Amino acid sequence: MQEPTFLILTALAAGPTHGYGVIRAVEELSQGDVVLRPGTLYGALDRLTEQGLVEIDHEEAVDGRLRRYYRLTESGAAALTTQVQRLRRNADAAASRLRLAFGGAL
Repeated sequence: MQEPTFLILTALAAGPTHGYGVIRAVEELSQGDVVLRPGTLYGALDRLTEQGLVEIDHEEAVDGRLRRYYRLTESGAAALTTQVQRLRRNADAAASRLRLAFGGAL
C-alpha cells in the first residue's frame, strides 16, 4: 500500500469526511510531508471506492456545490489494520537491527 493511500484510509478512520477534510487530515498526519492535490485525492477516492475500501457516506449542498463525504468500509478498516501491523513489524525489525549494529536505543 502506497503512503498516500495509507494516509487517506487513516484520515477516514476517524469518521466520514469530505475531500478537503481528507486533504487537511493527510497533511496533518504526515506532518506536512504529504500534500495531496485535489485531482490526486479524488482519483484515489474513486479507486478506493471501486475496491470497496471506501464508500460515499452522504452528500450535501454547500454554497451551491455538492460536497461528498466518504467513509471507511469494514474492508477498508481491515486493509488498514493489516497495513498497520505490517509497518509495525517492519519498524520493530529495523529498530532491532539498529540497536544491534550501533548499540543505540530507539
